[in-house]
Amino acid sequence: MSLHNQTVGKSDEWFTPKYIFDALGCSFDLDVAAPPPEQREYISTPAVHFIHELSLLHIWEGFVWMNPPFGAVNGLVPWLNRFFDHGNGIALTPDTTSAKWWQGASQKADAVCHLKGRVKFIKPDGTRGDQPAFGTTLFAVGQRAVDAFSALPPSFGSVHYRRQNGTLDSIGEQS
Repeated sequence: MSLHNQTVGKSDEWFTPKYIFDALGCSFDLDVAAPPPEQREYISTPAVHFIHELSLLHIWEGFVWMNPPFGAVNGLVPWLNRFFDHGNGIALTPDTTSAKWWQGASQKADAVCHLKGRVKFIKPDGTRGDQPAFGTTLFAVGQRAVDAFSALPPSFGSVHYRRQNGTLDSIGEQS
């Protein structure tokens, strides 16, 4: 049973480990899916501002970080639509490449990174979670995000960049 299936109805709060932000080497203007203030001691998002509720109804400004709730089937779709409409940031999602939403996102992204290994996310109590049943994808949109991907160490994962014709270029892949 996948980690997602084990946690349905329990929590959508799975925080991004610090090593991901360290590898990206950038700061963000806004974390659009931040936890409530009382749980922020366990997050390491290098962001200036945080939105923790009704994020899809707020104005998003600047360079954004998005690790949205993974809970509902196709629940990522409104988040990804908003992210790509905004056009400036990095989004973290499950690496479910056969899902229709993932295929759509990969067609809109300026770059896609498949992280090596499986991310052990941070739980709301600050402890490290178990290994999930899926890998992790980062989607980049906008030049600042592409630049962050360009600086990723080769050990971080495979990065594919959008070509002029709209297809992803695996020549620029880091392995």
